[in-house]
Amino acid sequence: MRDNVAVVAVAGGTGSGKTTLTRELAAALGESVVVLQHDWYYLDRSHMTDAERSRVNYDEPAALDNALLIEQIGDLKSGRAITAPDYDFSTHTRIARGRRIEPAPVVVVEGILVLAIPELAGAFDLRIFVDTAADIRLLRRIRRDLLERGRSLDSVEAQYTGSVRPMHLLHVEPSRARAHLIVPEGGENMEAIDVIVGRLKYMLLSPDSAG
Repeated sequence: MRDNVAVVAVAGGTGSGKTTLTRELAAALGESVVVLQHDWYYLDRSHMTDAERSRVNYDEPAALDNALLIEQIGDLKSGRAITAPDYDFSTHTRIARGRRIEPAPVVVVEGILVLAIPELAGAFDLRIFVDTAADIRLLRRIRRDLLERGRSLDSVEAQYTGSVRPMHLLHVEPSRARAHLIVPEGGENMEAIDVIVGRLKYMLLSPDSAG
């Protein structure tokens, strides 16, 4: 086990600003940080028909390979490189090549559900929940799914009303109770980012505070 590896969760609802906050942390910490996206760990649906894939609830914890993520977090803490999975959201299938991730003093794991799964939440030394108003989150989600994930507006609407919103209320919102720190407005909150970066630097310097 490496000394002083800090594993950080960045959770929050869809479109809350998790990615922006994570990007700001990575920029501030430089080579000391690696980032894992919980979205990479969606289960492969290549054995399903298109119709079957369209009926899957992708917004519940069981849609992701959480056991693999927990295992790979342990590998990084032990100083071993991993091959994280990669995922194609337009087809709901895994991309064969994966992503090689080298170990680093700070491991940030970002995702909507990272605090909703007790076993996964227990793997983190610092748990952050990004809190942003629902209307702003919805607008961001629509833009992302249309422009980045090749989705149609009808499919985005159907998924949001059918699973995203109810799963947010069932899994995501309650998971904020597991957070050490709640950050309004995500990556726009530079004061909070400064505090988090300071805390992480302290954890890396203090033998008994991380790892």
